[in-house]
Amino acid sequence: MDSLTLAPDEPTLSATNPKDPAAAPPTPIEHRLSMPAQNLFKFDRRQQFRKPLAPQLWQTQWLARLVTFGGGLALTAYGGWQMYKVIDVGGVTTLKWALLALFVLNFSWIALSFASAVVGFAALLSKRPVPALPERLREKTAVVMPIYNEAPSRVFAALQTIYEDVQATGLGEHFDWFFLSDTTNPDVWVAEERAFIGIRRRLGPKARIYYRRREKNVGRKAGNIEDFVTRWGGAYAHMVVLDADSLMTGPTIVRLAAAMEADPDSGIIQTLPLIINRNTLFARVQQFAARIYGPVIAVGLSCWMGRDGNYWGHNAIIRTEAFAHHCGLPDLRGKPPFGGHILSHDFVEAALIRRAGYAVYMMPTLGGSYEESPPSLIDISIRDRRWCQGNLQHSRVLFARGLSWASRQHFLTGIFGYLTSPLWLMQLLVGIVIVFQASYFKPEYFTTEFALFPTFPRFDAERSLELFALTMSILLAPKFFGLLVAIYEPETRRGSGGVIMLLISTLFEIILSALLAPIMMLIQTGHVVHIVFGFDTGWDPQRRDDGSVPLIDIIRRHRSHVALGALSLVAGLLISPSLVAWMSPTIAGLILAIPISWLTSQRWLGLVFRRAGVLVTPEETTTPPIAKRGKALSKALARTDDDEINGVAAIHADPELRALHEAWLPNRKPRQRGAITSDRAVAEAKIADAETIEEAVSWLNRGERLVALSDRALIGMIARLPRKGEKSAEARAAE
Repeated sequence: MDSLTLAPDEPTLSATNPKDPAAAPPTPIEHRLSMPAQNLFKFDRRQQFRKPLAPQLWQTQWLARLVTFGGGLALTAYGGWQMYKVIDVGGVTTLKWALLALFVLNFSWIALSFASAVVGFAALLSKRPVPALPERLREKTAVVMPIYNEAPSRVFAALQTIYEDVQATGLGEHFDWFFLSDTTNPDVWVAEERAFIGIRRRLGPKARIYYRRREKNVGRKAGNIEDFVTRWGGAYAHMVVLDADSLMTGPTIVRLAAAMEADPDSGIIQTLPLIINRNTLFARVQQFAARIYGPVIAVGLSCWMGRDGNYWGHNAIIRTEAFAHHCGLPDLRGKPPFGGHILSHDFVEAALIRRAGYAVYMMPTLGGSYEESPPSLIDISIRDRRWCQGNLQHSRVLFARGLSWASRQHFLTGIFGYLTSPLWLMQLLVGIVIVFQASYFKPEYFTTEFALFPTFPRFDAERSLELFALTMSILLAPKFFGLLVAIYEPETRRGSGGVIMLLISTLFEIILSALLAPIMMLIQTGHVVHIVFGFDTGWDPQRRDDGSVPLIDIIRRHRSHVALGALSLVAGLLISPSLVAWMSPTIAGLILAIPISWLTSQRWLGLVFRRAGVLVTPEETTTPPIAKRGKALSKALARTDDDEINGVAAIHADPELRALHEAWLPNRKPRQRGAITSDRAVAEAKIADAETIEEAVSWLNRGERLVALSDRALIGMIARLPRKGEKSAEARAAE
């Protein structure tokens, strides 16, 4: 490691406090693993597929799959036949055939979800016991938290809280802890280092907590994890992957490690994260839905998936060596959005590790796994665009060689999850055109083809209402199943305010979701269109606070939705009043898009509903201790305002921070003469021209601060700048 560059007369850190835990190297000794990029379309099963070591654990869930896929197919066939009967009045025109095809595609999606929920509902009624806490573990596990321009007070508080809870199990010596930073904001970078120094000092020298920052976030989150695996993965049998908003209890993490040790064929074991700590009305609706309906859906998925499961990218444990050998992601041919780096890496990693013969499964009833959610409709649409691109990109991976049929089903589910919005919109438009044709165009009674009767664009109204009722019943049934399970479970029932409040909360969630659905339909349709036409989404950090969105941003985002809703209302009234009645939920949601988006983003309104007992979850009534501790610690760390301090000013003001910051910079080859970047040249010129640190801080923009804080020579120049009103280091030396 390079010798430290310190300002004159400053003592080195080791001289002031050689036992300071913060002075230890930020990362452990490297234990490298090779992680080659996989070939998606070349796979020799005879050589690359491992035989199971515990064949007794490989039981195919035939009954659950028969109910899910057989039931979904039967429902789709019945719904399609009924729709055919609806339109087969006076003959089936081309537009009617189009309407039928779109209906079948959309109906199949909700039919499959319904059948899966039936399986989950039946399984939840026969509760499975949570595994006992193990007395000992054999292997070493790394707990890794990738971070990217997050508020350090939040993420460091979260990891410390999880660490403390794992230590309380008595098995903490089996776990090491890593912050894997891809941060590009120079101020957040320095704040992370301050927070890292703080957490090491709080927890003492025995806490094996490490911090690594990559200078270039190649491969984004997947590349971040890959960098950890290739450098330190060889030291750990498993790794628990967290997200920046994750919380997991110590017993849950220990049980995951024990489950991995007990199952030698397991590759990934996924938990079901519940949403907590949300206060805006929009986020509270998501929180309630995830808590009440989520278990039914997740258990249903778990039952039919069995050991052919999926991975959601966080709150899961992974067998490190298997992941390294089989989950290296290739870049897809071509340019983004369909080419380049794979965005939704988790689905692909699950498919690849399963292709190699390892099991991927979920433990949905384990508990103790939490996350947060975007606070507003606008925030979720930003995240949704990235997910949309990643899922549509899976069309390039869908036919990879050697994948199990279940892995292909996961890809299809993700792709179709976004295609349903444009398909639904097309179904609405075709229906409107048919009604318009019937109202304004005289049918051609006798065409050139021989026919005894003319073709009228008519429908069977009675059968249409029956089919609508069936569709709504299938769509809402998973919510109803979740409500019944919540009422059946005493803790959930009491924690949600009792049966009456559960019914009121469910009704409110259904109404608000119905109003939000057409807005999300247009948002997701826009995402799909942008991606199909070649627009890349990028990767912006997610907003994780609970603050409100400015009204001007909401108006700008939803004005086109309001205009389309108003246009639909006017057109509907001109065509047929019954058409307006049929489309009223959709029209109302679009016309009210701005007030709905604004009101649901308000924290105060969410708190009003909470005080009234509406949308309350058991985790709010009896807050998990880990959530209480995490929130309190995050608030305590945020009071210091370290998240907001200018990085250059912080490095100048704190000699110990500066010494550690320089020591943790990567070693570089000496710069070749003449190889000067514009950012570095400008940063050096500004620092050299500044007479005080205040001038340098005000002159350096974000990119220049990043360059300056990455260069030991420039840091030395910064350290020698005096504060306003002080003499420079050279003047003091001359005296």
